[in-house]
Amino acid sequence: MRSYKTFLVSFFAVWFIAMTTVMADAAPGDEIVTLGEDLNPQQREQLLNEMGVTEDEVTIVTVSNEEEYQYLGDYLSASVIGSNAISSSKITIAEPGTGIDVESNRITYVSDGMYANALITAGVEDAIIYVTAPFDVSGTGALTGLIKAYETTTEATIPEEQKQVANEELVKTAELGDTYGVEEATELMARIKEEIAEGNVETEEDLRALIERIAAELGIELTEEELNGLVSLFDRIRGLNIDWNQVRDQIGSVRDNIGEFVSSEEGQSIIQSIINFFQDLLDTISGWFTSSN
Repeated sequence: MRSYKTFLVSFFAVWFIAMTTVMADAAPGDEIVTLGEDLNPQQREQLLNEMGVTEDEVTIVTVSNEEEYQYLGDYLSASVIGSNAISSSKITIAEPGTGIDVESNRITYVSDGMYANALITAGVEDAIIYVTAPFDVSGTGALTGLIKAYETTTEATIPEEQKQVANEELVKTAELGDTYGVEEATELMARIKEEIAEGNVETEEDLRALIERIAAELGIELTEEELNGLVSLFDRIRGLNIDWNQVRDQIGSVRDNIGEFVSSEEGQSIIQSIINFFQDLLDTISGWFTSSN
């Protein structure tokens, strides 16, 4: 099981675009479940039990494979999306100011940070997310379902361009993560958002220079194709109706959560385990050289 926190949050400063819509009637503690349309009855029951809910006590939104292709087909190969909608999720509305907390189980392609990205893209704030499947899957169905669930819950319509840009950005982050590391790629996206939120970009040339500078600071050597793709993406994002004050608030909230986790007993335990692992590894290597002498 992977958790947005127990992964040490990978110091994810995920990209946080916030729409101007608000949670209509949703209140802290409310739960919404998304289920893949192709789950069989046994799998459906298994996942509901795993989430700790029953069908008559929560709102359930189903997601089809056709919907996955509608929003991800331009950015992901069919081998990644698959031919069945299986992955599922539960959203619990949290208290204002608590941020987004994502935990996933048996998800192999979409990271916890990517789910957080999609939720914030859809205007979701302050929520506890659990994503799962009956067996290992890519998780793209849950990504689509989370956005769909928000629309259902808030009775708001998210513009199609907003959805497309969000999914494109998530895929670009994953692709850059494969090359430069997930932490670096996600931090790159977050810092570009922060700079745009500060009003430091007025032209496409400003944007290009900004991306090049932040990438260099992070030790990322973007190819010309990657750079052009990011300039195109963020230029489209700048053209959307974004509340950049919310962007700043969300990034700050997630980073506060990261700091609290790292200083917590759980966080310190994980950090100590990592330190112990490398110490044991160094001791082993040292022993090799000692025995060879």
